[in-house]
Amino acid sequence: MGIKEQLIKLKDNWLIAVIIVVLFLLFTGIGSLSSSVGRYTSYEKSYAPTSSEMAQPDYRGGGVTISGSSFAPEVQNRLITKTASLSNEVERGDFKDAESKLKSIVSASNSYMLNQNANTYNSGKRAYSVGSYQIKVDAVKYDAVIQQLKDIGEVKSFNENSQDITGAYTDTKVEIDAEKARLQRYEKMYDEAANINDKIQLSDRIFDQERTVRYLEDSLKNMDQKVTYSTIYITISEKQPEYIDVVFVKFSELIRGLVNSFNLLITLIFALLPWGILLLIIRLAIKLFKGKKRK
Repeated sequence: MGIKEQLIKLKDNWLIAVIIVVLFLLFTGIGSLSSSVGRYTSYEKSYAPTSSEMAQPDYRGGGVTISGSSFAPEVQNRLITKTASLSNEVERGDFKDAESKLKSIVSASNSYMLNQNANTYNSGKRAYSVGSYQIKVDAVKYDAVIQQLKDIGEVKSFNENSQDITGAYTDTKVEIDAEKARLQRYEKMYDEAANINDKIQLSDRIFDQERTVRYLEDSLKNMDQKVTYSTIYITISEKQPEYIDVVFVKFSELIRGLVNSFNLLITLIFALLPWGILLLIIRLAIKLFKGKKRK
């Protein structure tokens, strides 16, 4: 077949050639789009936070705590600190009575109310109250007070944490004795020093050493208080109305939903438009091919 005959054949079947070119360009574009999406997805995954990065623990407490390096198994009388968290729910209209009962329990047990915070949310028939309280209670009366607090309304959650601080307590006492001995040596050196510069340097060391001893003694005192008094966190919530979240939809939300639906429709139309054009071209090509075949 000569070149002239090939050109004539190509001229007769130009529509098929156009379809092949369109299909090639279309699938090439889809491939590049998929590659871009893949690169974007891998970029997001590479910079997305891991579970270990997101799961950051939340610690809450107060005072100075010194972690002991040993368990101190030789000590028979263990020092245990206890902390409890309690969440109760009461019927609507009973919040004030529940709060009065809580304060009566604190007063009768000679406990201490360290913090209290009560708030009322919403208004009218949808109003409800929530109160949070922090209590310091004698460790001997801890179990009895917890039982009385559980009788206020309905218990929704209860958590209790016990910690053995015997090792830390023992290590702190040993460290205090060592720092006091060092302080006595500095004081003796100060009394024996004849040079004024030596006295100034030793005076600064004595000051720092006295501050270290006071810090350790305060830490030991804080641990004694933790053992003597347990901490209780309690939240009292008034039961919320059943229809508190039932509200009429706003007109602005309706307009926003209509606009979003319209935008989605336009996006869908433009996404399907190339495929519609391609189907139309194929249909015309089939008709032309059948017409030539009949001739």
